Amino acid sequence: MSEPEQIDFFWRPGCGFCAALERGLTLKRIPFQKFNIWENPDDAAFVRSVADGNEVVPTVRIGEISLVNPNPAQVLEAMQDQTPHLVPATS
Repeated sequence: MSEPEQIDFFWRPGCGFCAALERGLTLKRIPFQKFNIWENPDDAAFVRSVADGNEVVPTVRIGEISLVNPNPAQVLEAMQDQTPHLVPATS
């Protein structure tokens, strides 16, 4: 299996917590791909599967782990373990 090139960022329109996390990840130059849970039922189902049946966003998937409503520091900490090759040099 090849190494991921980004983390997965699950969000929905109008979510202030999503916007805040996106800003934080962008400022830290963390590569991510966004998935709108309102556009894809499979993405919504994934979020429910890791958020106790709820559609809590933002949710991120980093390698083999998922974080529900994390802050950028928590994302970086998980990346150190799961995807160290993606951690920016100046994070």
